[in-house]
Amino acid sequence: MTTFRKTPIRLLLLISFALTTAIACSNENESTQKAHGSANPKIDALKLPDNFKAERLYSPGDNKQGSWVSMTFDNKGRMIVSDQYGFLYRLQLPAVGEDSSRLKIEQLHIGNDTSTQHITMGYAQGLLYAFNSLYVMVNHNSDERFSKGSGLYRLQDTDGDDQFDKITLLKALDGEGEHGPHSIVLSPDKKSIYVIAGNFTKIPEMNNYKAPPSWNIDNILPFIKDPNGHDNTVNIHGGWIAHIDSTGANWELVSSGFRNPFDLTFNDAGDMFTYDSDMEWDFGTPWYRPTRICQVTSGSEFGWRPGTAKWSPSYPDNLPAVLNIGQGSPTNLIYGGQAHFPEKYRRSLFAFDWSFGIIYAIHLEPDGASYKASAEEFLSGSPLPLTDGAIGPDGALYFLTGGRRLESDLYRVYYKNNQSGNAPLPATPPTAAANIRRQLEAYHGGAKPGAIAFAWPYLKHEDRFIRFAARVAIENQPVSQWQNKVLQEKDPETLIQGSIALARQGKEDVKELLLPQLMTIHYTQLTPAQQIDLLRAFELILVRMGKPDAPLAAQVAAYLDPYYPGGSNDINRSLSKILVYLDAPKAVEKTMALLTAAKDDTATNKTAMQSADLILRNPQYGLDIAGMLSKMPPLQQTWYATVLCQAQNGWTPALQDQYFQWFYHAFTFKGGHSFIGFINNARMKALANVPKKDFARFNRLSGDSLVNSNGNLAQGFPQPQGPGRQWTVDDAVKIIDSGLVHRNFDQGRAMFATSLCSSCHTIRGEGGVAGPDLTQLGTRFSTKDILEAIIDPSKTISDQYAATVFSLKNGGSILGRLVSQDNEKYIISQNPFAPQEHRELLKKEVAGIKTSTVSVMLPGLINRLNPDELKDLVAYLKSGGNRQDTVFLGARQLGSR
Repeated sequence: MTTFRKTPIRLLLLISFALTTAIACSNENESTQKAHGSANPKIDALKLPDNFKAERLYSPGDNKQGSWVSMTFDNKGRMIVSDQYGFLYRLQLPAVGEDSSRLKIEQLHIGNDTSTQHITMGYAQGLLYAFNSLYVMVNHNSDERFSKGSGLYRLQDTDGDDQFDKITLLKALDGEGEHGPHSIVLSPDKKSIYVIAGNFTKIPEMNNYKAPPSWNIDNILPFIKDPNGHDNTVNIHGGWIAHIDSTGANWELVSSGFRNPFDLTFNDAGDMFTYDSDMEWDFGTPWYRPTRICQVTSGSEFGWRPGTAKWSPSYPDNLPAVLNIGQGSPTNLIYGGQAHFPEKYRRSLFAFDWSFGIIYAIHLEPDGASYKASAEEFLSGSPLPLTDGAIGPDGALYFLTGGRRLESDLYRVYYKNNQSGNAPLPATPPTAAANIRRQLEAYHGGAKPGAIAFAWPYLKHEDRFIRFAARVAIENQPVSQWQNKVLQEKDPETLIQGSIALARQGKEDVKELLLPQLMTIHYTQLTPAQQIDLLRAFELILVRMGKPDAPLAAQVAAYLDPYYPGGSNDINRSLSKILVYLDAPKAVEKTMALLTAAKDDTATNKTAMQSADLILRNPQYGLDIAGMLSKMPPLQQTWYATVLCQAQNGWTPALQDQYFQWFYHAFTFKGGHSFIGFINNARMKALANVPKKDFARFNRLSGDSLVNSNGNLAQGFPQPQGPGRQWTVDDAVKIIDSGLVHRNFDQGRAMFATSLCSSCHTIRGEGGVAGPDLTQLGTRFSTKDILEAIIDPSKTISDQYAATVFSLKNGGSILGRLVSQDNEKYIISQNPFAPQEHRELLKKEVAGIKTSTVSVMLPGLINRLNPDELKDLVAYLKSGGNRQDTVFLGARQLGSR
């Protein structure tokens, strides 16, 4: 077919799902016609709601000005931006409708320094113009190119020449990198500032704290740090938010326990929100938490801890998300109140996801003292690595793409002629519950008269945010003023919340009085949520005040044992770890029974964006999601297996065999980058508890042969030695054409595996089934064809194998491979590792479809390879995996080089 000659190897190398049907490709349906494009392919790739328009205003990458990650507008309406690893720039933007060539840009030089190499100010991941100053959040370890280290700086123009000439360091911060210090945001009353930082940034000494500071793990689940080393650099308290004055003299800690929130914003009611990240390496573990929108209240805690120590969102001593989004990499978050948009969007938060190129419109609805929320896919593109954004003085939405030295662009989005919706909207009035919460928050930040009397009745309020605010108010007061109230309390809910406060702030010896008091509560008379709160109170006493003596520990175990197993997975998670920790007589037996029969509660894991919808939006991250969904780890079983790794007693030979055999099977599941390491480390902890004479047998039984010395699956293939490079087609062709003789078959086969080719393609029966068999590749296509398709897979895509974007009438979109269709529905496949799994889309829910312009094959697969490794890979591909091919004759075996 002529198609093969026009788009030769691309057809074969696409992660194409290996679907044999092409019914949709031959159906001429009006909904399958491509939309008319503009003159700019980057704009054509954007999906926007009706009547919204997008402009690409500028490309820093095209002008060698780096990759921009932060922006602000000054008092003259000019935009100031920062390269992630370079200078600050100031832009005079053209008006909406004007030619983008009218844009004017200048590189900012502070004072008399005009060097093009030495940077006086930059490397900013946060910018704010306020108080006649430019505030700059530097995220950088000082070096020869830029002497400033991480911290908050204030730039001022002291002589009125419209150039900054004075730099003041307001506070140095200990943290750097993508989890370092981030954004700076003006308060709603425009009288102060808020700053936000990720979990690589230590909390500096503050002048005040909304809640008494504590950096405890507070989890008795066996602590396993991230097996790939991420936890070696993080801080236990996680990411944080502080409130400061304009001079930077007074700092107050507002909230902590995030992972890596990049930005924060306020809605028209003055409530604060942030968009917190997950740890994508934790996919498939029970402690993984999706990216989420959080309402940040006074003294709030959100429970991020390293590794297995993360808190459940159901625990009462942290607050839940307003909305779980799903996988992604959160960057910007802004409120649309000043946008010239329809009211629906002016009352929404706009949340930016860097990984999958989506701006979500988060629609808020007051709900008691907090909010309910829903997410709409407002804007998307692939690739579209979103960094920062802002509503400009003209009411348009401006956003940047880039980061990690990726190609960077500045865009503007506006509605119709940009004149709609510019009248002020009335503020959303606070609910009665929100007013109560705010009254309680007035007692945060230190000891205050009347706090205990006011807050105590609210410890049993039905609203979780009110109970939380009341407990924080109590904890801010001297313990001596309220300890006896807890020990004498008769109301169950008040006693539970008071016990949590006392466990966090009291002295260790009070547990001898507190535990018996908790055991006066009639467990069965509590609601499921109250049962979780009670179990958390027991856990906090154990972890903060120490394990009680044997008689009291036995009493606690006897009190809880009749209720295990309980009525939900969340309750059983808490019961299992407490009872195993206390060495309860039947804890192992009961937990093993759950391990073999447990099923995950999918309702509790629901997110706004389905994981399968993300696979094809970014192959680099989607590949992990696809692999996980093809053989999803059992979350609840993984929890019980981790709990039991600390159990030393209560085992029978049969239970122990069954337990260690579970690990062998668990190594076949697919999770995130750290999943196998977590499983293996739990296995090793469990093996440490078996008699030495039995170690070898249990080690073998639990899958020792399946993992290597690094705790990863033993694939039998060495990793590339490198050094790699950013391979271009011309460079790669020159290397191959210099001579492809005496190549190493074993190394070529290894590179086929470690460069992920074998994840989707087969050669001589080895590899995945998601893509076509490549055994006959070398007999059909040239070296340049092969290399061009690997290095730039999106250059040409066959319509027959391209993914399709389905725009939904509700504002969302779905990306997948169109398998077939009838009069009522489309049948699509989204997972290249499970092409047989199909999803139905009703045509009445679809606004339109178009072919994706981005290949689902991951670019840059060979960038880890050095020239010899690349030669061996190409030799392996061209030979079709034939060890006897002449290209390998005379070559030494792998390992003898």
